[in-house]
Amino acid sequence: MSKTMQFKVFCIEQYKKEHNMSGAEVMQKFKQFGVFDYIGSFFDVLHSNGAKYIVEDIDMFIAARQ
Repeated sequence: MSKTMQFKVFCIEQYKKEHNMSGAEVMQKFKQFGVFDYIGSFFDVLHSNGAKYIVEDIDMFIAARQ
């Protein structure tokens, strides 16, 4: 598994935990708002941050697209 894919899985797990969602719910939300493309594009910057920052960043990304 690539580092980017491992990081995407990490993001799913952290988001799921923080928002008390199922994996399926997170997957649907991430697909709906293009979060996977965002994570892939900004992997170099995001992966060096803590879980709390990453979840907050994803929340801001989603909020900007609603």
